[in-house]
Amino acid sequence: MITGTFIDEITHDIPYQNWGPQEWARDFQAMQACGIDTVIVIRAGYRDRCTFDSKTIRALHPSLLVDGDLIDLFLTLAEQHGMKLFFGTYDSGQHWVSGHYQKEADLNRAFLDEAWARYGHRAAFQGWYLCHEINTFDEGVMQVYETLARHMQGLAKLPIMISPYIRGLKVCDDPISLEGHVREWDHVFARIRGLVDIVAFQDGQIDYPVLKDYLSANAELARKHGLISWSNVESFDRDMPIKFPPIGWPKLKFKIEAARAAGVDKLITFEFSHFMSPNSIYPAAHHLYRRYQEAWGHPS
Repeated sequence: MITGTFIDEITHDIPYQNWGPQEWARDFQAMQACGIDTVIVIRAGYRDRCTFDSKTIRALHPSLLVDGDLIDLFLTLAEQHGMKLFFGTYDSGQHWVSGHYQKEADLNRAFLDEAWARYGHRAAFQGWYLCHEINTFDEGVMQVYETLARHMQGLAKLPIMISPYIRGLKVCDDPISLEGHVREWDHVFARIRGLVDIVAFQDGQIDYPVLKDYLSANAELARKHGLISWSNVESFDRDMPIKFPPIGWPKLKFKIEAARAAGVDKLITFEFSHFMSPNSIYPAAHHLYRRYQEAWGHPS
């Protein structure tokens, strides 16, 4: 059912698990045991942190926080388990959010060159992920997408993915209507057609009674513009007063079934290791893994 997951160890708003190679190896085994064949590095770097010792990012942040080479580790484990890995871009947390879109794009082009020279020969390196998230049409981010997607295509003809979010009631005070959402994303997809290959909308910002409508609209829009439609089935709970616990099993089940009904091509999640794994720092994630395996996997 869920056959892909983000990997988030350069975290933005969830805790570190402080795993080393042994812990990651156990988790890739658990991923494979429940049918995951694709891992997406949600960001290879963020502000002053990075998944490897990047010369590009160290020039920006001399006190770069990095320990070892996580990309090499993830590629090795993906290769051992027959998985594909999508490489996520760098988020400065600075340039693009303050309107300096060209700086964000230029920084990422150098970072992508460095990453491709370092890892491009690896068998599991099978895709790109543009980590800059939007919820409606944004001209500046469109320029970042266009610049980076063309650069990625020049490095290797691999699928390029985005995972936008819906401007829903759970994340903003002025939620968008379904009609407005369709209008905005029709505009976005027309702009990035031929550059981005896969769209995996996040599903956690919308109330459950209307979720199916938005998921169906997303899939229909993707088909209209020749995009592959995935659904990012969030396995954390946005309804609780804390950020963020593992989601309740009935909610996850509802969202999976809604995505199936919408006719998407693949289900992925944010994010297995923290919120669904039997190895997670959250005991509730261990139980969620068992409920999921009982329903659709191989109960243990």
